[in-house]
Amino acid sequence: MAAAFAKPIRILLADDHAVVRKGIELIAQEEPDIEMVGSAKDGREAVELFQKLKPDVVILDHTMPGLNGLEAAAQISKLDPAANMIMLSIHTDETYIMRAISAGVRGYVSKESAEDEIVDAIRTVARNKPYLSSAIRLRLLAGDAQYQRDDLRDPYDALTSREKETLQLVAEGKTNKEIAAILGLSPHTVETHRTNLMQKLNLHSVVDVVTFAVRRKLINS
Repeated sequence: MAAAFAKPIRILLADDHAVVRKGIELIAQEEPDIEMVGSAKDGREAVELFQKLKPDVVILDHTMPGLNGLEAAAQISKLDPAANMIMLSIHTDETYIMRAISAGVRGYVSKESAEDEIVDAIRTVARNKPYLSSAIRLRLLAGDAQYQRDDLRDPYDALTSREKETLQLVAEGKTNKEIAAILGLSPHTVETHRTNLMQKLNLHSVVDVVTFAVRRKLINS
């Protein structure tokens, strides 16, 4: 049964796969209390559209080019700490879930979830309540996942937001000049971020950066 909202829940979706964007758009069209007001192909576009559209709920894919879902969530959370966000991901272990929560995400839904779970997640998060899809809840109940922030300590968490952005763009094959244009920085500043992040992560080459990004699911392999 549809929730009794005074007006439709306005959602913004960010996913680099057109079929996913279309699928969720169709789901929204079938629900009278949900309206898709925008869609983005990557995290950077999602942040821009969030500022422009002010949606009630933002749905972010975990792995996207340019700016991944975690970093997009962190940037949106800085813009509006009350933003309601849902992470849509193929990853269901506690590490990814806790990082999403730390980034300000309120709901976490497996990409294998049924349509009704996605709808439930939207309605629940729109009410400022947390939501985990059934596949994730089952893992938690089975004891396969434990929410312990101490387990998440790693050098990546020490990177600044700009260093994380630079890391992803370097891993995607962008040059310092290209990264500077994307982030609105000078090439010198980009080189500084690049040097700092490699020191913090103990990486010594671009190959190391790519390997690190792939292992952390920051980019697609």
